[in-house]
Amino acid sequence: MALLRFFFALMAAFAFGLPAMALEHGCRPEMAEGRPRIIPASLSEKELRISFVGHASFLIETPQNVKAVTDYNDYVRAEVVPDIATMNKAHSTHYSRNPEAGITHLLPGWNPRGGRADHDVTLLDLRVRNVSTNIRTWDGGHTEFDGNSIFIFELGDFCVVHLGHLHHTLEPAHIRAIGRADIVLVPVDSGFTMDIEGMMEVLEKLSPRIVIPMHFFGPHTLEKFIRIGSEKYIIDRREKPTGVFSRESLPDRPTMVVMPGR
Repeated sequence: MALLRFFFALMAAFAFGLPAMALEHGCRPEMAEGRPRIIPASLSEKELRISFVGHASFLIETPQNVKAVTDYNDYVRAEVVPDIATMNKAHSTHYSRNPEAGITHLLPGWNPRGGRADHDVTLLDLRVRNVSTNIRTWDGGHTEFDGNSIFIFELGDFCVVHLGHLHHTLEPAHIRAIGRADIVLVPVDSGFTMDIEGMMEVLEKLSPRIVIPMHFFGPHTLEKFIRIGSEKYIIDRREKPTGVFSRESLPDRPTMVVMPGR
Protein backbone atom coordinates (compact mmCIF):
# COMPACT_ATOMS: atom_id res chain seq x y z
CA MET A 1 0.00 0.00 0.00
CA ALA A 2 2.84 2.41 0.82
CA LEU A 3 4.37 1.66 -2.58
CA LEU A 4 1.03 2.37 -4.26
CA ARG A 5 0.70 5.72 -2.50
CA PHE A 6 4.22 6.65 -3.55
CA PHE A 7 3.36 5.77 -7.15
CA PHE A 8 0.31 8.07 -7.16
CA ALA A 9 2.32 10.90 -5.61
CA LEU A 10 5.13 10.54 -8.14
CA MET A 11 2.73 10.38 -11.09
CA ALA A 12 0.89 13.49 -9.88
CA ALA A 13 4.11 15.46 -9.60
CA PHE A 14 5.07 14.65 -13.19
CA ALA A 15 1.56 14.99 -14.62
CA PHE A 16 0.80 18.45 -13.31
CA GLY A 17 4.23 20.06 -13.53
CA LEU A 18 4.25 20.89 -9.82
CA PRO A 19 7.26 22.51 -8.19
CA ALA A 20 9.98 19.97 -7.53
CA MET A 21 10.29 19.21 -3.83
CA ALA A 22 10.68 16.19 -1.61
CA LEU A 23 7.54 14.22 -0.89
CA GLU A 24 6.41 14.32 2.70
CA HIS A 25 7.03 11.21 4.77
CA GLY A 26 4.00 8.95 4.68
CA CYS A 27 2.70 10.66 1.50
CA ARG A 28 -0.54 11.77 3.13
CA PRO A 29 -2.26 11.45 6.51
CA GLU A 30 -3.30 7.88 7.16
CA MET A 31 -6.72 9.02 8.38
CA ALA A 32 -7.52 10.15 4.85
CA GLU A 33 -7.37 6.59 3.53
CA GLY A 34 -10.20 5.10 5.53
CA ARG A 35 -12.75 7.91 5.51
CA PRO A 36 -16.36 6.72 5.25
CA ARG A 37 -18.45 7.72 2.25
CA ILE A 38 -21.34 9.73 3.62
CA ILE A 39 -24.58 9.29 1.69
CA PRO A 40 -26.56 12.51 2.20
CA ALA A 41 -30.28 13.03 1.98
CA SER A 42 -31.47 13.03 -1.61
CA LEU A 43 -31.66 16.19 -3.66
CA SER A 44 -34.26 17.22 -6.20
CA GLU A 45 -33.16 17.26 -9.83
CA LYS A 46 -32.51 21.02 -9.68
CA GLU A 47 -30.70 21.26 -6.34
CA LEU A 48 -27.03 21.40 -5.41
CA ARG A 49 -25.59 20.81 -1.96
CA ILE A 50 -22.61 23.06 -1.23
CA SER A 51 -20.48 22.35 1.84
CA PHE A 52 -17.54 24.47 2.99
CA VAL A 53 -14.68 22.07 3.68
CA GLY A 54 -12.21 24.80 4.60
CA HIS A 55 -9.78 27.38 3.16
CA ALA A 56 -10.80 27.43 -0.54
CA SER A 57 -12.29 23.93 -0.73
CA PHE A 58 -15.99 23.23 -1.15
CA LEU A 59 -17.76 19.94 -1.71
CA ILE A 60 -20.45 20.30 -4.38
CA GLU A 61 -22.96 17.44 -4.67
CA THR A 62 -25.60 16.85 -7.32
CA PRO A 63 -28.91 14.94 -7.45
CA GLN A 64 -27.17 12.10 -9.31
CA ASN A 65 -24.59 11.91 -6.51
CA VAL A 66 -21.71 13.45 -8.43
CA LYS A 67 -19.22 14.95 -5.98
CA ALA A 68 -16.86 17.76 -6.92
CA VAL A 69 -14.25 19.40 -4.69
CA THR A 70 -12.74 22.81 -5.40
CA ASP A 71 -9.07 23.64 -4.81
CA TYR A 72 -8.41 20.02 -3.87
CA ASN A 73 -5.24 19.81 -1.74
CA ASP A 74 -3.28 17.68 0.71
CA TYR A 75 -4.11 19.67 3.85
CA VAL A 76 -7.88 20.16 4.00
CA ARG A 77 -10.00 17.43 2.42
CA ALA A 78 -13.63 16.46 2.24
CA GLU A 79 -14.90 13.31 3.94
CA VAL A 80 -15.39 11.63 0.56
CA VAL A 81 -13.23 11.00 -2.48
CA PRO A 82 -14.55 13.37 -5.15
CA ASP A 83 -15.50 12.35 -8.66
CA ILE A 84 -14.20 15.69 -9.95
CA ALA A 85 -11.41 17.70 -8.29
CA THR A 86 -10.27 21.13 -9.42
CA MET A 87 -6.94 22.65 -8.39
CA ASN A 88 -5.17 25.99 -8.56
CA LYS A 89 -1.46 26.69 -8.65
CA ALA A 90 -0.99 29.70 -6.37
CA HIS A 91 0.00 27.79 -3.22
CA SER A 92 0.26 24.19 -2.04
CA THR A 93 -2.98 24.57 -0.08
CA HIS A 94 -4.76 24.83 -3.45
CA TYR A 95 -3.43 21.72 -5.21
CA SER A 96 -2.45 18.15 -4.41
CA ARG A 97 0.74 16.25 -4.99
CA ASN A 98 -0.95 13.13 -3.62
CA PRO A 99 -4.36 12.78 -5.29
CA GLU A 100 -6.51 9.93 -4.07
CA ALA A 101 -7.30 6.96 -6.26
CA GLY A 102 -10.84 7.02 -7.61
CA ILE A 103 -11.01 10.61 -8.87
CA THR A 104 -12.52 10.50 -12.36
CA HIS A 105 -11.49 14.02 -13.45
CA LEU A 106 -8.52 15.76 -11.83
CA LEU A 107 -8.43 19.26 -13.32
CA PRO A 108 -5.42 21.54 -12.75
CA GLY A 109 -6.22 25.19 -13.37
CA TRP A 110 -2.96 25.69 -15.24
CA ASN A 111 -1.31 23.93 -18.15
CA PRO A 112 1.97 22.25 -17.09
CA ARG A 113 3.08 22.30 -20.74
CA GLY A 114 2.54 26.04 -20.95
CA GLY A 115 -0.29 28.13 -22.30
CA ARG A 116 -3.86 28.04 -21.15
CA ALA A 117 -5.64 25.21 -19.34
CA ASP A 118 -8.81 24.21 -21.15
CA HIS A 119 -11.31 22.02 -19.29
CA ASP A 120 -14.92 21.25 -20.13
CA VAL A 121 -16.09 17.92 -18.70
CA THR A 122 -19.53 16.54 -17.96
CA LEU A 123 -20.18 13.69 -15.53
CA LEU A 124 -23.83 12.65 -15.33
CA ASP A 125 -25.67 15.84 -14.32
CA LEU A 126 -22.67 18.08 -13.57
CA ARG A 127 -20.66 20.10 -16.08
CA VAL A 128 -17.36 21.69 -15.00
CA ARG A 129 -15.39 24.15 -17.11
CA ASN A 130 -12.74 26.79 -16.52
CA VAL A 131 -11.76 30.33 -17.42
CA SER A 132 -8.03 31.06 -17.17
CA THR A 133 -6.69 33.94 -15.08
CA ASN A 134 -3.22 35.29 -14.34
CA ILE A 135 -1.35 35.17 -11.04
CA ARG A 136 1.59 36.92 -9.45
CA THR A 137 4.83 34.99 -9.28
CA TRP A 138 6.18 33.82 -5.94
CA ASP A 139 8.40 36.89 -5.64
CA GLY A 140 5.40 39.12 -6.43
CA GLY A 141 7.26 41.04 -9.10
CA HIS A 142 6.02 39.36 -12.27
CA THR A 143 2.88 37.97 -13.84
CA GLU A 144 2.40 34.30 -14.70
CA PHE A 145 -0.10 34.36 -17.52
CA ASP A 146 -2.88 31.75 -17.37
CA GLY A 147 -1.43 30.38 -14.14
CA ASN A 148 -4.79 29.76 -12.48
CA SER A 149 -8.44 29.28 -13.33
CA ILE A 150 -11.92 30.23 -12.32
CA PHE A 151 -14.02 27.05 -12.34
CA ILE A 152 -17.73 27.01 -13.20
CA PHE A 153 -19.99 24.20 -11.98
CA GLU A 154 -23.25 23.84 -13.91
CA LEU A 155 -26.37 21.83 -13.09
CA GLY A 156 -28.57 22.60 -16.07
CA ASP A 157 -28.91 26.39 -16.10
CA PHE A 158 -27.88 26.72 -12.43
CA CYS A 159 -24.28 27.98 -12.20
CA VAL A 160 -21.81 28.13 -9.31
CA VAL A 161 -18.58 30.07 -9.90
CA HIS A 162 -15.45 29.42 -7.82
CA LEU A 163 -13.07 32.36 -8.23
CA GLY A 164 -10.02 30.38 -7.11
CA HIS A 165 -6.91 32.36 -6.15
CA LEU A 166 -7.92 35.38 -8.21
CA HIS A 167 -5.25 38.09 -8.42
CA HIS A 168 -6.82 40.67 -10.73
CA THR A 169 -10.12 42.22 -11.74
CA LEU A 170 -11.98 40.72 -14.67
CA GLU A 171 -12.09 42.01 -18.21
CA PRO A 172 -15.25 41.85 -20.36
CA ALA A 173 -13.87 38.74 -22.08
CA HIS A 174 -13.66 36.97 -18.71
CA ILE A 175 -17.23 37.93 -17.85
CA ARG A 176 -18.52 36.68 -21.20
CA ALA A 177 -16.62 33.40 -20.83
CA ILE A 178 -17.92 32.83 -17.31
CA GLY A 179 -21.50 33.57 -18.28
CA ARG A 180 -24.29 33.14 -15.76
CA ALA A 181 -23.18 33.36 -12.11
CA ASP A 182 -25.95 32.45 -9.67
CA ILE A 183 -23.59 31.72 -6.75
CA VAL A 184 -20.02 32.96 -6.46
CA LEU A 185 -17.49 31.47 -4.03
CA VAL A 186 -15.20 34.39 -3.30
CA PRO A 187 -11.79 34.69 -1.55
CA VAL A 188 -11.88 37.39 1.12
CA ASP A 189 -8.33 37.41 2.53
CA SER A 190 -7.83 41.10 1.60
CA GLY A 191 -4.33 40.73 0.20
CA PHE A 192 -3.04 37.30 -0.77
CA THR A 193 -5.54 37.35 -3.65
CA MET A 194 -7.01 40.87 -4.02
CA ASP A 195 -8.04 43.68 -1.74
CA ILE A 196 -11.69 43.93 -0.80
CA GLU A 197 -12.42 46.82 -3.15
CA GLY A 198 -11.10 44.84 -6.11
CA MET A 199 -13.04 41.75 -5.15
CA MET A 200 -16.23 43.79 -4.74
CA GLU A 201 -15.67 45.13 -8.25
CA VAL A 202 -15.48 41.55 -9.53
CA LEU A 203 -18.73 40.66 -7.76
CA GLU A 204 -20.40 43.76 -9.16
CA LYS A 205 -19.54 42.62 -12.69
CA LEU A 206 -20.73 39.04 -12.11
CA SER A 207 -23.95 40.09 -10.30
CA PRO A 208 -24.62 36.84 -8.39
CA ARG A 209 -27.66 36.42 -6.17
CA ILE A 210 -25.53 34.63 -3.55
CA VAL A 211 -21.90 35.08 -2.55
CA ILE A 212 -20.19 32.69 -0.15
CA PRO A 213 -16.92 33.88 1.45
CA MET A 214 -13.87 31.60 1.56
CA HIS A 215 -10.09 31.87 1.92
CA PHE A 216 -10.14 33.95 5.07
CA PHE A 217 -7.53 33.91 7.82
CA GLY A 218 -9.34 34.10 11.11
CA PRO A 219 -12.46 36.06 12.02
CA HIS A 220 -10.87 39.47 11.46
CA THR A 221 -10.52 39.18 7.67
CA LEU A 222 -13.92 37.53 7.36
CA GLU A 223 -15.72 40.14 9.45
CA LYS A 224 -14.03 42.97 7.54
CA PHE A 225 -15.39 41.60 4.28
CA ILE A 226 -18.85 41.08 5.81
CA ARG A 227 -18.90 44.63 7.16
CA ILE A 228 -18.09 46.17 3.78
CA GLY A 229 -20.30 43.69 1.94
CA SER A 230 -23.29 44.45 4.15
CA GLU A 231 -23.72 47.73 2.30
CA LYS A 232 -24.97 45.70 -0.68
CA TYR A 233 -25.74 42.20 0.57
CA ILE A 234 -28.16 40.78 3.08
CA ILE A 235 -26.04 38.78 5.54
CA ASP A 236 -27.20 35.21 6.12
CA ARG A 237 -25.05 33.53 8.79
CA ARG A 238 -25.35 29.75 8.85
CA GLU A 239 -24.75 27.55 11.89
CA LYS A 240 -23.63 24.64 9.71
CA PRO A 241 -21.07 24.68 6.86
CA THR A 242 -23.50 23.31 4.32
CA GLY A 243 -26.61 24.31 2.41
CA VAL A 244 -28.92 23.19 -0.39
CA PHE A 245 -29.39 25.66 -3.23
CA SER A 246 -31.31 25.85 -6.48
CA ARG A 247 -32.00 28.50 -9.07
CA GLU A 248 -35.65 28.53 -8.04
CA SER A 249 -34.76 29.23 -4.40
CA LEU A 250 -32.34 32.09 -5.05
CA PRO A 251 -33.16 35.15 -2.93
CA ASP A 252 -34.75 38.22 -4.46
CA ARG A 253 -32.01 40.45 -3.07
CA PRO A 254 -28.25 39.77 -3.26
CA THR A 255 -27.30 37.74 -0.21
CA MET A 256 -24.02 36.80 1.45
CA VAL A 257 -24.23 33.29 2.92
CA VAL A 258 -21.57 32.96 5.64
CA MET A 259 -20.63 29.37 6.47
CA PRO A 260 -18.42 28.41 9.40
CA GLY A 261 -15.29 26.63 8.32
CA ARG A 262 -11.55 26.25 8.65
